[in-house]
Amino acid sequence: MTSLSRQVKVSRISQDVVLLDRDHSILAFNARVLDWACRPEVPLLERLRYLCIVSSNLDEFFEVRAEPHLSAFQNQDDKGNYTLKSSVKLAEAAHALVARQYALYNDVLTPTLARNGIHIISHGERNAEQRRWVKQYFEREVRPLLIPVGLDPSHPFPQVANKSLNFIVRLGGKDVFGRANEIAIVKVPRVLPRMIRMAARVAGPGDVFVSLSSVIRAHLSELFPGRSVGQFSQFRVTRHSDLAVDEDDVSNLRTALRQGLESRHYGQAVRLEVSAGCSEFLSAFLLQQFDLPELALYRVAGPVNLVRLNQLVDLLHRPELCFPSYQGSYPTQLVLGESFFARLKQGDVVIHQPFESFAGVLDFLREAVYDPQVLAIKQTIYRTGSDSQLMDLLREAVRLGKEVTVVVELKARFDEEANINWAEMLESIGAQVVYGVIGLKTHAKMMLITRREGRSLVRYGHLSTGNYNPKTARLYTDISHLSADKALTLDMERVFVHLASHSRLPRLSQVLLAPFDLHRKMVARIDDLATCAAAGVDCRIVAKMNALTDEGLIHALIRAGRAGVRVDLIVRGACMLPAQVPGVTDNIRVRSVIGRFLEHSRVFYFRQGTEDALYLSSADWMNRNMMRRVELAWPIVDPQQRQRLVDECLVAYLHDGIDAWDLQPDGHYARVSPDAANVPHGAQAALMERYDGSVFKHAQ
Repeated sequence: MTSLSRQVKVSRISQDVVLLDRDHSILAFNARVLDWACRPEVPLLERLRYLCIVSSNLDEFFEVRAEPHLSAFQNQDDKGNYTLKSSVKLAEAAHALVARQYALYNDVLTPTLARNGIHIISHGERNAEQRRWVKQYFEREVRPLLIPVGLDPSHPFPQVANKSLNFIVRLGGKDVFGRANEIAIVKVPRVLPRMIRMAARVAGPGDVFVSLSSVIRAHLSELFPGRSVGQFSQFRVTRHSDLAVDEDDVSNLRTALRQGLESRHYGQAVRLEVSAGCSEFLSAFLLQQFDLPELALYRVAGPVNLVRLNQLVDLLHRPELCFPSYQGSYPTQLVLGESFFARLKQGDVVIHQPFESFAGVLDFLREAVYDPQVLAIKQTIYRTGSDSQLMDLLREAVRLGKEVTVVVELKARFDEEANINWAEMLESIGAQVVYGVIGLKTHAKMMLITRREGRSLVRYGHLSTGNYNPKTARLYTDISHLSADKALTLDMERVFVHLASHSRLPRLSQVLLAPFDLHRKMVARIDDLATCAAAGVDCRIVAKMNALTDEGLIHALIRAGRAGVRVDLIVRGACMLPAQVPGVTDNIRVRSVIGRFLEHSRVFYFRQGTEDALYLSSADWMNRNMMRRVELAWPIVDPQQRQRLVDECLVAYLHDGIDAWDLQPDGHYARVSPDAANVPHGAQAALMERYDGSVFKHAQ
């Protein structure tokens, strides 16, 4: 068979492979996160946090991914990507996952909390003195903020905000006007805490809490004097919340987004949660009001919003029930107090966060801000949070007269408001704020410093796989790369100019840029390895990312595996590539690592014989990242730095014996057995030990 005919055959075979369902893969990822909440060896309050994380993830899943499935179900439509059958199957999987959550909460975590002196007591469990205390709290803190709404022709069903807590009540008797309007709604203001610590004088031993929902439930009848309260239930509706703004049809994107944020809380309903004991009458009434099918109804045996249990963890001071505190070391390739500009003249610096501290990045910017020779600072902002040291430093740079250009992504999902506020603040003090390219999200993470040195202007750059967010930098694994390399920093300069001016992008020598050439060159590199492997050359691909859903890249990987390339994929979340399928993907392994920190770094390694290349990137291998975002991938050219990243980001995870899950041929994930792996530790634990920052912590 000729090389060309073999390539055609392999390509056809790869296209015939049935890929895994993306949304089922997202739910499977959350099942792996839930496994941490099930593990008895995990500290108790951390188990509760993992339960909350799953609930938060599911909220976002419904807000972003559920609407087309719901539409397919309601329209009984079997056309397109979202068929009636697939939508029903997905809903069944979601119901099963939620049932597991509440079973774990009620049957395992709540009794274990009680054994550790932490009690959430219901109305029926409270003694007379505790009930008096709760009543006083209700009258003082809660009742003044509640306005029950009785439904009648002049008071139709009220607007209910996305994910807000509410009660529905069925009343007996007649109102003051002699009417038998029987349904009332009680909205619970978000300003009220969901978990309330009971005063020590009535609580008794241990840490005793009451939930806000139980406080209101115990006093519902007092909100309706002269009426009898019969059936009632708490409820919560989740709404489609992905902002859709026609950028070609708005004169001011920032204004349009701010207006869109005002209506986000009242988008199309996609899920309804009610108490397990909610009557059929009330649940049917709510489903009708929100125009939802029975499949969208979730009856839960507990709080309708498990995310708010995070407040319980915050109210407790029980360090013995949490992970031991950890702070990464100061970046090992830096010396605290040494000039970054002098250090980078000696070579590049790589920082492995959070095992090495994000403080190194902040210090780099801080030196640039206060260095009189620094003339300009350019930076992209995607998610930086509402309270950011980094943004304070940029504000200080403007005050000191430096040219500050910030590319702010206004459409960073669920961070739109914070980014709009930062953009307005920076503009008001004189910074140059740009919003990237119409129709594309700017997801690239880069900072460029221009400094006068003698008669020359010298550039220093920072590139990252993660966001400029000091808070998440302590919780996410990411790679920061500091460099004074002339070719790399020139590419960065050209990208900044392109984003600000929308001018034609010059040829880049180091950086691969989406949506221009990143996808094409990654596919070409994979196909080149396939060709070499078919000719007998030993070839290898190891890629670490958060999600793998781009079909072009998936089929390229399948072609490579069929040609003899050994492929290992470390994919934390959704993965549509079926691994280890006999005769199809035998050479491809997929594993997911779920640990204490959120795996977030993107590292792509390619080896052909003795020649290898490694890229870091801001982009996952998803169609949206490759085609609808501004993303970067860049090479690590220093052999020692490259080997360090291979060892820490790839090899360590391929040999993880604790926190890894391997994708099976049937599409399910199986957790690795430490005995089978012969490695009695996880990759994150090993890296935490290697970079223990206790000395640095004490120095601070």
